[in-house]
Amino acid sequence: MNNILKIGAVLLSGCSLHLAVSAQTYPDGLIDKTVAVVGNEMISISSLEEEVQVMRAQGMVSDRNIRCEILEQMMISKLFLIQARLDSLTVNNDMVEAELSNRIDNIRTQLGGDENVEKYFGKPLYKLRQEWRQTLQDQNLTQEMQRNVAGSAPGMTPYDVREYVENTDSLDLPIVPIKYQLSQICIYPDREAANLAVKDRLLAIRERIMNGEKFSVLARIYSQDPGSARRGGELGMASKSVFWPAFSDAAMSLKPGIISQIVETPDGFHIIEVLEKKGDMFNARHILMKPEYTEDDKTKAFATLDSLKAELQNGAVSFDLAARFYSQDPATRTNGGQMADPNTGSSYFEIDQLKPEDYNAIKNLKEGEISEPFESRDNEGRSGNTVYKILKVDKILPAHTASFTEDYNLLMEQAQNERAMEAIDEFVKQKIEETYIVIDPIFKDCPFDQEGWASKFRTEE
Repeated sequence: MNNILKIGAVLLSGCSLHLAVSAQTYPDGLIDKTVAVVGNEMISISSLEEEVQVMRAQGMVSDRNIRCEILEQMMISKLFLIQARLDSLTVNNDMVEAELSNRIDNIRTQLGGDENVEKYFGKPLYKLRQEWRQTLQDQNLTQEMQRNVAGSAPGMTPYDVREYVENTDSLDLPIVPIKYQLSQICIYPDREAANLAVKDRLLAIRERIMNGEKFSVLARIYSQDPGSARRGGELGMASKSVFWPAFSDAAMSLKPGIISQIVETPDGFHIIEVLEKKGDMFNARHILMKPEYTEDDKTKAFATLDSLKAELQNGAVSFDLAARFYSQDPATRTNGGQMADPNTGSSYFEIDQLKPEDYNAIKNLKEGEISEPFESRDNEGRSGNTVYKILKVDKILPAHTASFTEDYNLLMEQAQNERAMEAIDEFVKQKIEETYIVIDPIFKDCPFDQEGWASKFRTEE
């Protein structure tokens, strides 16, 4: 990609519009043009196109015309940014640096290294870093101002929530999906024996590589990472931050062409060959193998769980006590087997929050009933480890339209969010009216959400 930003014909609302008019040519060859002025802030074609490039480089898509959508977002952000500076808000630099590192790592990984990033954007990485840091600082101030505006909305009282429910069409009230409260007793297969077995297989493969067989050929045959196996185990140039720390540390310590010892991560066991290293990025091949369990493991576990289920149904022991004594899952055994969402801490699960195996085991059960033994996965790593379990349905909350008595917190949150969005929308409308704004007429056919922009287009001469 050369240094000239080519935007001959940009599609806006299905129309072909030409931007190569009265453009300013900079010394480095970049063709640029201001397409919007908001207060004392300018938005240029180059900044708009760069945001388009960033979105695409990060794999994001838009249902609407991408340039129209981004331009409106940029103009709204400028309104909040101007007010944030007037209110003397300060930037959270720690958050900005964390977001900057994350953005750079993601883009470097998506595009395959620093050279490809610089080629894609037509700028050196240090320059991109400076520009993105400024952009993220502005975004940080903008978001802080948005929070302040949203926070200015009056808080909800119980009377307000009840009035909200009474004045809102039932079709517009949230639907609370069916929820399950569950307890489990888990038994793991003999992981130590399975781990030793998979390590032995990997060591044998490593020895074959050391004796002259090609890593890439063996990766295609044996690796259990489907994404890289078809490429001979190659992962592509990526930031070390996207991998498990043990994997990154091992790879960064290797010289190209050297085969690692066995590396364990939550995904399984690996051997690694580094192909290339640049700074904190590397390209490597790996062979991933996961512990495999025998039918005997499953038979023994199911026999134990069947016996436990019989005792539970006979009332010989409570589920709580059995879980504390027999379950091998450390996260739930101390709670008598009661499961909790690891992300929210809630003890209630919606269907899409349950693993398919778990839902299939309990979907036809009533409250108090216990499932048959089944095979599932735990929450370790990206795909989880094999585990055998029984589930008890402690409680079922049927799907229903949210009600004041049963779902007060949900309704209060929705009502408060609506007030916050109304406050933000009113702020934007007011600032569009009060602020000096000029928009290039090439965007006049954009389907902007805010009607106020319509009076801000520059008159064509």
